[in-house]
Amino acid sequence: MGLDSVAATEAALRARLVPLDVYRAHLDGEAFVSDWVTVDQAMIDTFATATHDHQFIHVDPERAKAETPFGGTIAHGFLTLSLLSPLAYDALPGVETTKMGINYGFERVRFLNPVKAGQRVRGRFRMIGLTERAVSLQTAWDATVEIEGATKPALTAHWITLAVLEPPSD
Repeated sequence: MGLDSVAATEAALRARLVPLDVYRAHLDGEAFVSDWVTVDQAMIDTFATATHDHQFIHVDPERAKAETPFGGTIAHGFLTLSLLSPLAYDALPGVETTKMGINYGFERVRFLNPVKAGQRVRGRFRMIGLTERAVSLQTAWDATVEIEGATKPALTAHWITLAVLEPPSD
């Protein structure tokens, strides 16, 4: 993924910009799929520190192996959910006149399968709704975080994003 700075994130977003008519054409079309990302123990530990959620199933590999059915630690569900943004940066198009993107929210989120430390995940996104306003686009996505080699995904969500656009030229 390599999105470790503002510059890297903005470069990734700029590389995927398309004209508005091309963006519109993705409605009810094919899914966009990101590259795989490894969810390692260091990522899980960093998330635990940031959120103050140090439940042993996430941060104590020996205890998690001995006391859970998972065979080791698992990622927080909210960590998996938070990966939607960088996975989207890798997969989704944006509109050329976008000033900034905003996470507008979720209609539905379901955590279906835990992500074990060391597993790889990727995002799969399908545009299912588009609301155009004068200076914004609200886009609804069917979003899935898949686990490499697993039949059941980590999560599914109905995710809504908002793109704030440059005002039209007069």
